[in-house]
Amino acid sequence: MKTFKKVYVEIISVCNLACSFCPPTIREAKIIKLDAFNDILDQIRPHTKYIYLHVKGEPLMHPRIDQLLDAAHAKGFKVNITTNGTLIKKNAEKLLGKPALRQINFSLHSFDGHEGSENREKYLGDILEFVREAKEYNTIISYRLWNLQQEHANDLAKRRNRETLEILENEYNLDFKIEEKVQPGKGVKITKNVYLNQDHEFKWPSLLAPEDDGKGFCHALRSQAAILVDGTVVPCCLDGEGVINLGNVKQTSFSDIIDGERANNLVDGFSRREAVEELCRKCGYRQKFGV
Repeated sequence: MKTFKKVYVEIISVCNLACSFCPPTIREAKIIKLDAFNDILDQIRPHTKYIYLHVKGEPLMHPRIDQLLDAAHAKGFKVNITTNGTLIKKNAEKLLGKPALRQINFSLHSFDGHEGSENREKYLGDILEFVREAKEYNTIISYRLWNLQQEHANDLAKRRNRETLEILENEYNLDFKIEEKVQPGKGVKITKNVYLNQDHEFKWPSLLAPEDDGKGFCHALRSQAAILVDGTVVPCCLDGEGVINLGNVKQTSFSDIIDGERANNLVDGFSRREAVEELCRKCGYRQKFGV
């Protein structure tokens, strides 16, 4: 029986922002229904205890996010949510105190990544207000600034990040500048259960990207798998278009899909440090793990 550290379950495929770093999906806009969500939970239950409610889309746009959390708790899952944070005030009552909710990741880089963003203070203020309450329930909070440039951040990006970080420093009465502590790809603890992570700007893999020699390793289908909102199973959370379609849980069981020929070929390939799928050969994230 294959087990994973986490399985991504996409609950909605649309977003309320249009960020420069996140290409919109070309898939049909869909939102998961409670019965379909429960069926997925039953199928993945033997394989993981942790689910992440996203691949593409903004999970807090789901009008029944509270019911999904209750369903996950009833079946013994712990839930992580990644959100752009713009809808947190509207959804606070649906999230606070839910026993399934383990962690919320706030993608703060969404504010500057979205051309129409206004009022940084209000945006962060709503998030900070929620976090103050969430800490009472020991919910883990991760603030993310994944907008570092591969070479050197331009002056505008640095200034915008400094504005965001200064608000966080004031909120938590920090006696240091966050930039002095944080390292790309690693988090810095701000206070109990609250962390900040900075990293380089994220690039979604694409079949239109150049292909490399295919050497390297990836944890896809070793530590994670993902299920898109229509039931399509893909190897990881980076296959936002379902390019590596391993099967659909509406026709085939999740257990059989992850033990199918295409899935096993992918895993065996990475055991040889070889990417057998075209999309994997065009994914820069694989380079993080070396050759």
